Amino acid sequence: MRRFWTAARAVEAEDGWGVELDGRPLKTPSRVALVVPMRDLAEAIAAEWSGAGEAVDPRAMPLTGLANAAVDRVAPDPVTFSGGLAKYAEADLFCYRAAGPAKLVQRQAAQWDPLLAWARRRFEADFVVTDAIVHIGQPAATVARLGQAVAALDAYRLAALSPLVTIGGSLVAALAVVEEAMPLDIIWEAVSLDERWQIEQWGDDDEAVASLANRRTDFEAAARFLSLLG
Repeated sequence: MRRFWTAARAVEAEDGWGVELDGRPLKTPSRVALVVPMRDLAEAIAAEWSGAGEAVDPRAMPLTGLANAAVDRVAPDPVTFSGGLAKYAEADLFCYRAAGPAKLVQRQAAQWDPLLAWARRRFEADFVVTDAIVHIGQPAATVARLGQAVAALDAYRLAALSPLVTIGGSLVAALAVVEEAMPLDIIWEAVSLDERWQIEQWGDDDEAVASLANRRTDFEAAARFLSLLG
C-alpha cells in the first residue's frame, strides 16, 4: 500500500478512541472503524501512521495490527479465541526440560523455575515438569485455572496475549507479561533460552539471529500494546 494521507491523529469516539487519517476514520481490514479503549493507545497507533514511509510496511505498525486483530478476530467470538490460547496450559514450555548438558539444565531451572513459582502462587496451581520428550499431562485444576485467567481478559488483551503465547510457547510467561509479574527482559530471556543456547553452541547463524530478533520485536510490541491499555 502506498501512503495516501498527510496527517494522522487520535480522536475521541463513541466507545473509546479512534484514529483519523486526514479527517477520515481509520478502519480495520473488515472495514469496521478502528476504536480502542485508551487514548494513549490511539495516539501510539496514530504515531505509527504518521511515521510511515511512502510504501507502507505493516511490520512497522504492530500496534495497528494488534488493534485490528482485537476488533476483527477476537471481539466477534472471544470465547473461542480465548479457548484456543488456554490450550497452551496443557503443554507449557517451562514444563519440558532438557536432560542435559548440565549447563543447559541449570539455566532452564534458573530462568524457568521462578516463573512457575509465580504461577503456582498466583493461580494456586501445580505443574508437572519432565525431561522426557513425550507429552505429559498437567493437572486438570491447573488447566482450568489458567483457562479462567485467559477467559477473563477483554478482546484487546486477548489480541496481545496471542503473540506472547505463540512466540514464547508459554502461557505462564504470557500471563506474567499481562500482569507485569516480572520485568519484560527477564521473561523474554526465559522464553528464548533454548534458541539462544543453540546459537551459543553452533555459532551465529544469520538466519537464526534475524529470526530471534524479529520474534523479540513482536514479543515486545505485544507487551507495549498491553501497557498502553493501562
